[in-house]
Amino acid sequence: MRLAAIDLGTNSVHMVIANVTPDGRIEVIDRVKEMVRLGKLTFTTGQLSPETMALAGRALKTFGRLARVRRVERLRVVATSAVREARNGERFVQRLRRETGLPIQIISGPEEARLIFRATRHALGLDGGPHLLVDVGGGSVELSLAQDGRPLWMRSLPLGVARLTQQFLIKDPPSAGQIRALERHLEQELGELLLRVRRAGAVQAIGTSGTVHTLVAMALAARGEDAPRLHGAAATAEQVSRLRQRVLSLDAEERAEMPGMDAKRADLMPAAVVLLDTILSHAGDLDLVVCSWALREGVLLDLARVPGAQGPASPAGRRRSVQSLATRYAASNAHGRQVATLALQLFDALAPDLGLPPSGRELLEHAALLHDIGHAIEHDRHQRHTYYLIRASELLGFSPVEIEMIALIARGHRKQAPRLSDGEMQALPPASRRLVRGLAALLRVADALDRTHFGVIKRLKVSRQGGRLVIAAETGGESAELELWAAERRVDSLSRLLDRRVVLRAGAPRRSAVERARAAR
Repeated sequence: MRLAAIDLGTNSVHMVIANVTPDGRIEVIDRVKEMVRLGKLTFTTGQLSPETMALAGRALKTFGRLARVRRVERLRVVATSAVREARNGERFVQRLRRETGLPIQIISGPEEARLIFRATRHALGLDGGPHLLVDVGGGSVELSLAQDGRPLWMRSLPLGVARLTQQFLIKDPPSAGQIRALERHLEQELGELLLRVRRAGAVQAIGTSGTVHTLVAMALAARGEDAPRLHGAAATAEQVSRLRQRVLSLDAEERAEMPGMDAKRADLMPAAVVLLDTILSHAGDLDLVVCSWALREGVLLDLARVPGAQGPASPAGRRRSVQSLATRYAASNAHGRQVATLALQLFDALAPDLGLPPSGRELLEHAALLHDIGHAIEHDRHQRHTYYLIRASELLGFSPVEIEMIALIARGHRKQAPRLSDGEMQALPPASRRLVRGLAALLRVADALDRTHFGVIKRLKVSRQGGRLVIAAETGGESAELELWAAERRVDSLSRLLDRRVVLRAGAPRRSAVERARAAR
């Protein structure tokens, strides 16, 4: 089902168009955003200005035309803080409904918090915890505390960055007195709530807004990192505190030049860093983790009537996310599925010898399913394109380290095997480096054992004979000459890790149950 969600927000009007399956898999077709600043002066005058209403109206008309061109079947528009608080907000929405024909609804703060929570739970699962969810909008902030995928409480507070900027940070850069006044206000509004978060023992904060994305991107840039995707990336409370000092010392023009900064948000970042620094420090010096799903994705899940079942963080959800990416670039992916089957047989037989933990099995399967998607770009260097596609894609339910590991394992299926001296490997924890090398060695052999892409080999049998490891390939009677030839050229990494010679041979065809019974007689 092709659906669209439009967020008529305080700062911007944002639409996402996606194909949504009944089990909740979302494949984004298009995203478009217009910065209209509906909240400009709204929180001091109580009125939406004619200028910003005109901008928002034009944006919605354009988005409506795009939805028709994209053949959207169902669409929902939600208006948030600026519109719901403005005295002329309801009249504005009625006019927009007449002019655009779009189903526009002003939603309450609690409803906004519910939709954001729903999207975040679907994207991350929210197992364990407690997790503090933070969505920083222009007019409001939605906070939720979640434990084992369930909300303990949800709040919508009038503390958005556009509102705080208009009310407190008049000068640019703001004066020390203005900052102190803002801090006192935040302490009054948030102090008791954040104390509850601290006492509950929250393990992390999860941020779901463009403001959070910008702040974490700036933190990554400050430490010399360039993440291809922000989903799952994190900044520590200390890094946010350091950013606060820098941001508050610069004016808007200077802030816009800071690495990682979204120039369109430069005027709002002083309020953002004070707000987020306050939340993280008062809640227990929490790390701030980015979730790319938020209000719009929650609307899509509602539109699709997706039940509140396991999200991408569950094993089934993670597999769905991987299969969706594989289908996008490799269609039926018969070769990827065959290689995954063979790779898992090797893992089950050799994991103890290689010192691989059980958790590696899932990573190997995902890397095998994705190892050839780079063919969609180029054949000769497809392993490198596979690496970049995996890192840059939205694989929901995985941590950044897991995504990097899957990408490195997949890249290592041909040409150069992963080396401990590689820069990408050095960025991983030591245990993850060893796991990548072991899993890549298995994937290299499994890929070669389907050299013709005909699925010739049905089963692998591993045995130890003297100082050798023998891998016998059973085919059901078909010739596996090309597969064995290719695999012999790929066993070097596995042989080194096992410290023994690896030999490949054709196994005896598997006998049927009738044949085995006859042989027994």
